[in-house]
Amino acid sequence: MINFNGSLIQASEVQLSHNNRGFKYGDGIFETIKVQNGKLIFWEDHYFRLMASMRMLRMKIPMKFTLEFLEEEIQKVIENYDKALLRVRLNIFRKDGGLYLPATNEIDYLIEAKEIEIKEKEEYRIDIFKDFYNYSGLLSTVKTTNRMLNTLASVYADENDLENCILLNERKGVVEVANGNIFLVKGNIIKTPALDEGCIKGIIRKKVIEIIEKNPDFSLEETTISPFEIQKADEVFITNAISGLQSVTNYRKKQFETTVGGKIKKSLNILAITG
Repeated sequence: MINFNGSLIQASEVQLSHNNRGFKYGDGIFETIKVQNGKLIFWEDHYFRLMASMRMLRMKIPMKFTLEFLEEEIQKVIENYDKALLRVRLNIFRKDGGLYLPATNEIDYLIEAKEIEIKEKEEYRIDIFKDFYNYSGLLSTVKTTNRMLNTLASVYADENDLENCILLNERKGVVEVANGNIFLVKGNIIKTPALDEGCIKGIIRKKVIEIIEKNPDFSLEETTISPFEIQKADEVFITNAISGLQSVTNYRKKQFETTVGGKIKKSLNILAITG
């Protein structure tokens, strides 16, 4: 079942106009939320990021869009599934009309869910995607529906027998991977690209940073990262809302350890259950 503006309908019954602005202009945003045993993992963080994104894109936020209201709208969808693990996508797009200038800043919303299985891969190979760049700046931190760069990087990864690709910005700095944020471990220092490098303001990125900052054995740096630092790192891991934390095992001819990433993953899993 799909929740379209509060009405539950079959997926086959969803009708979006040819004037849909998400389709025509990428004029939309989305949140991907992991649901485990009926619980929306880190829902409050997702909600506040969604509100901040809507404000940044000058979308009119309906008065009814409270934390509780949107959670209830999601629950309408997920109660139709028996499986314990789901991926929920909450889509927000400006209502039809206008060209580049919208006819209105009011929005429509669509909520969908999918049953999933998560299996951590023992081998996880990545490389750099060099064909196009992810431009730095605050707009790149928002999860808009315009994800062509991520699509092309994912196609490149599939064509080259890789699990993922690293995206660079116009300054040739590391930004993120095609479907998440990236962290590098070197000794007792853990680095991740700063938000002004153009990376998504990831929910799991935020949680992992909180975990690292509470650990006296490590020092966290949100900074500029050169691709050359990947080769020198002891460990590399990536994060996103569905997989949580995935350790990288191979970058070109380099093989990484996975010890630190494994420990952080355990702390993250506990936080997801208790937080």
